[in-house]
Amino acid sequence: MDGSSARRRRLALLVLCVTMFMSMLDNVIVNNALPRIGQDLHAGISGLQWIAEGYSLVYAALVLTGGALGDRYGRTRVFRLGLALFTAGSALAALAGTLGVLVGARMLQGVGAALLTPGSLALLRHVFTDERERAGAIATWSGVSALGLSVGPVVGGPMVEHLGWASVFWINVPIGAAGLLLAARVLPDIPPRPRRIDLGGLALSATGLALLVYALVEGPSRGWTDARVLGCGAAAVVLLLAFLALELRLAEPMLELRLFRDGALGGALLSGFMVSFGMFGALFFLPLMMQGTLGWSPAAAGYAGLPMTAMLVVAAPLSGRLTARYGPRPPLVLGLALCAAGLGGLALYGDHARYPEYLWTLFTMGLGMGLTFTPVSIAVMMRVPPAQTGMASAAINTLRELGGVLGIAVLGAVLTDRLTGSLTAALHRLGVPPDAVGPIADAPTGALHGGGPGAAAALPGPVRDAVDGAFIDGIHLAVLCGAAALAVTAVLVAVLLGRARPVGPGDADAAGRQPRPAVPVGAHQA
Repeated sequence: MDGSSARRRRLALLVLCVTMFMSMLDNVIVNNALPRIGQDLHAGISGLQWIAEGYSLVYAALVLTGGALGDRYGRTRVFRLGLALFTAGSALAALAGTLGVLVGARMLQGVGAALLTPGSLALLRHVFTDERERAGAIATWSGVSALGLSVGPVVGGPMVEHLGWASVFWINVPIGAAGLLLAARVLPDIPPRPRRIDLGGLALSATGLALLVYALVEGPSRGWTDARVLGCGAAAVVLLLAFLALELRLAEPMLELRLFRDGALGGALLSGFMVSFGMFGALFFLPLMMQGTLGWSPAAAGYAGLPMTAMLVVAAPLSGRLTARYGPRPPLVLGLALCAAGLGGLALYGDHARYPEYLWTLFTMGLGMGLTFTPVSIAVMMRVPPAQTGMASAAINTLRELGGVLGIAVLGAVLTDRLTGSLTAALHRLGVPPDAVGPIADAPTGALHGGGPGAAAALPGPVRDAVDGAFIDGIHLAVLCGAAALAVTAVLVAVLLGRARPVGPGDADAAGRQPRPAVPVGAHQA
């Protein structure tokens, strides 16, 4: 094996892993900064949701189009453009002085991530042609992606405390610049292939998702019977159904829905979606509880995530070996079950719980997440022909990101609705007027009275206790709903993958030679 060629492959893997790590990191690193952002920019819970959703929503809406653009104009070229936009969006977010500018910058980051991530796995497959090397590279890439999600809270907390919330965005700028320089030298130029861009699917899916998230985020504060909320929700359903109908009719769809006819593929994609649904929701709201209700510092809240990070580091390579030996079913089902147990376990503890008491939930969730990332990627990529790798990679990332979008929106709606109801009843007993409920409910975000750690401390004692109790009550209901959804998914995936043939490293080459009959492929892809 030529030494320079091997070195070039290692450098290419480094670029793809680092950029993927950065895009995954950005999903969660901002979470520990949210209370400080709420304080500085006077944002309530719904405003902070939009900071997270601005990135995830744009990513989920555009990542499929990013895959198609990569096929049409060259995957390496689109990858570099995405990295440049992501880096520019990070700098703009760090300089933002208003909530609107910050949300807009997050959306620009989402555009960049949507362009760079679909080509990442496809480039990886092009660089590593040997089946065993490719399997190891995919496992490394998947593990690094999972690590980005787990390291975010640990790194973000100390950075926010010592360097300010803008630092969680500045960190991307030098990494992105270095990645651009290295990518220009080591990534291969893959020839583009003619492909029609599904503009109709893009318009329907992006608009439908945006309206759905708007209805879910604004529903608790405006009221579920509000005309705007109901109208957006109804329009979202119509547009998303139209999107599905359109995709089934097109010869070159943005999302190949026929992939879901294969039980193994459908189960793997469902796993990725639901893990993000439950875990992103938890990772969004736990820092608010730790800093706003429990009064922890950002650094302490960040360090609290170390057990989850440690288990992800352990579980990611373990899941690759388990998948190679037994197929994706055992690690996926076990991982989903552990995520459900850990998330549901958080509901056992209130605002007086000590960290060692619920430490086991963090270990359990980290182990569960680590077990699911690699088998999802391997199961999908080993069961599609090379012509579909860009689309399949985009489908994985779309469903993971969409799971996170809906997890924050749905579980956030559950939390906010329960919080508002419980707090309204408690404040009524204390004689507080109903029109004060909204501002008081934002105390855990740090938006009230410009407070620092535990902004609710500025409130009178009985009112502060009511806020803390209502917020914990909302958190408990949200995590139980997430845990129930994950438990049901574990059962479904066990059934869907029950009869699927185990997928091992040797399937990579087989998939390259001929597509499996279980995956219907259009004539343009054969």
